[in-house]
Amino acid sequence: MVLLLVLSDQILKIWVKLNFQLGEEMPILGLDWARLRFVENKGMAFGWLIGDEWGQTFLAIIRVFAIAFLLFAIKYFSKIRAPFSLLVFLCLLLAGAIGNTIDSVFYGFLFSVSPFHGGLAEWWPEGGGYAPLFQGRVVDMLYFPLVDTHWPDWFLWLGGRELKLFDPIFNLADIYVLTGIAGLLIVGRRYLFRGHKGDDQP
Repeated sequence: MVLLLVLSDQILKIWVKLNFQLGEEMPILGLDWARLRFVENKGMAFGWLIGDEWGQTFLAIIRVFAIAFLLFAIKYFSKIRAPFSLLVFLCLLLAGAIGNTIDSVFYGFLFSVSPFHGGLAEWWPEGGGYAPLFQGRVVDMLYFPLVDTHWPDWFLWLGGRELKLFDPIFNLADIYVLTGIAGLLIVGRRYLFRGHKGDDQP
């Protein structure tokens, strides 16, 4: 499961990285509110930043430790026969962590820079990548502006300003992480506080 999720995330990211200019977008299935828009970020999910170069390195190291911890947790909960749903959500978290860690650790080394205009990024460029190891940028592309309009001119001080509902741009790994966290908050809480001993035990 983790392998399939990570492959899906990376195939989409690499396809976008090699076929889109930075900022370029296209509709998904012709829908105006569902788009692919290529952006890159140096931070966490949805572009949240902490610091610059040191922040990127710190985040990459945190992700590596998170992967190690999740591998241990999955092994432990499998051993004690925890509910299958708990393991699924842990695997989602693991896949998300691996997906974004690959970007932040290796993409700067593997790809040339993505320009806004006049060309596409290259895989394994002759002159080297756009950044050293641990300094890569995470590729984001999923964009769902459910509302993309402007406030009415008569609406107080907001009149004429842009109005967007759900503006973040994210990737599959971000979805895995958020789904995993939400699932663990539900299933994990029930498992820990109601004294479940596993699916095959009373």
